[in-house]
Amino acid sequence: MPSTLTTPTTTVGADVWQPLEDTDHTAAVSVVLKLRGETCDIDCLYCFEKRKLAPGGAQITDKQIRRLGQIFGQRPLAIELHGGEPLTVGKDAMAALLNELAAQPTVHRVHLQTNGVRLDREWLDLFDAHYPGLHIGISMDGDEQGNSWRISYDGTAIYPHIVNALNLLAERGRTCGIVTVVTPAVLGRAAKAIDHIASFDAVRAVHLLPAFDTTVTEPLTASGRHTSPSRRLQAQAVRADGAAWAITPAQYAAFVLDAAARWISAGHFRRIKLDPAVATIRRLKGLDTAHCHFAAHKCSHVFTAYPDGRFGSCDELPWPQANLLPLAAARSETDVTEAQHANPLLTAGRELMTKCLSCPYRAVCGGGCTATRWRMVKATGSDDAYCDHRGRLIDGMAHLLAAPDHPAGAHCLRARWLPLAPNTMDDVDAFLARWDDPAAPRSPARLRASDQGNSNAVDLPGEQAADDLDPHHPQWLRALRTGCGRWPTRSPAAGRPSPTTPARDTPTPA
Repeated sequence: MPSTLTTPTTTVGADVWQPLEDTDHTAAVSVVLKLRGETCDIDCLYCFEKRKLAPGGAQITDKQIRRLGQIFGQRPLAIELHGGEPLTVGKDAMAALLNELAAQPTVHRVHLQTNGVRLDREWLDLFDAHYPGLHIGISMDGDEQGNSWRISYDGTAIYPHIVNALNLLAERGRTCGIVTVVTPAVLGRAAKAIDHIASFDAVRAVHLLPAFDTTVTEPLTASGRHTSPSRRLQAQAVRADGAAWAITPAQYAAFVLDAAARWISAGHFRRIKLDPAVATIRRLKGLDTAHCHFAAHKCSHVFTAYPDGRFGSCDELPWPQANLLPLAAARSETDVTEAQHANPLLTAGRELMTKCLSCPYRAVCGGGCTATRWRMVKATGSDDAYCDHRGRLIDGMAHLLAAPDHPAGAHCLRARWLPLAPNTMDDVDAFLARWDDPAAPRSPARLRASDQGNSNAVDLPGEQAADDLDPHHPQWLRALRTGCGRWPTRSPAAGRPSPTTPARDTPTPA
């Protein structure tokens, strides 16, 4: 990986990456519990967890769960029970874990992500008894053809088990979310895939995840004397130029836009939340989102715990590089933040976000997925393809919002989304009071000019913060000369500026 990624160079904007210590204790952290490491009862060919060679067999304990509350204090915890396959812990162990989570006052949400193979009425009875509010997620890659990469060790399809699980949930009046990995098996068939998923009454959310695995060039090795049919199929699917299940960022963007167009036209939006479409729409409208690819609470607010006591950052990051410290060694949140700052991988990921400071899509994009960008830079030396696809998503979703009856326009490569971010002022009344009162206290202004001629508070190109000045400010004339700061749309001689007229960034001098 280029050394420039591991050496801090520029301040990262807080709107694309906010360190854990910079958020108050009302901001939740997400903790992914790998209940049995990579142990799973099926053998999906694209499984990223098994590529980590994480230890299986052991399982997360009640003591480890209690440790999380001790580390993070009063900070809310969003827990995800994951794997491998979390249901392989067995019913007795799961009941004990859910009881422990229910007893933790700071745990405000628990999500179980399962392949659905083992889900039955007894499991649902157990959930109702020990954690009635449990959120359930099912992994399902669209229709039967789309699920062709999800197989058992003997090479048989697990799709029928997924269908049974979804029907059982509906029968019990329960709802679920769907995680869909976008592979070539669904490319060009977004409408069919979305319609099929929506045909199950239990589904309330769909999250489309890309299989950006062009860097996977070696299959997993068999752990025993005999190679399972699934591993033989995987070996056939992995080539020197990447895995056969891999797609490009451009293909993913096109699929998401087609899926979103169908989601709108078919009315699925009335019942089902589709991401990343909803996250993009919220950011286009200036609203917050919990989707970490679009928010500042990224890898610094996401953690993963393994049965062997390892405690690290987001599970999408490569291991062991993402490891922070042993869970038993973490006494407080301070220990965790110190380990984060000492981790070269997180430093490199955060430094990638400096590129976002001058990007016109920054306010909506939020920087994307650190783990994906890091992998692309490590493999090819650039994350430009990833950034380009984020712009395509934003342009396309902006079109679908404006003209949902003309979905083909979402793929236009000439029309660009233009951010509508009017200048805002923290306290207009205070600014007007200073305008009229020469004796009012005034803070020093940050007057900086970039090499490109931009004038703002951070000496960077693009739309940046600029301090508000009035004619009585001691730096007023200097600001006029350098073009820094913001000035009203009326001259001082014309009287007070109108509070209903937004101030504007100073134009670059002619």
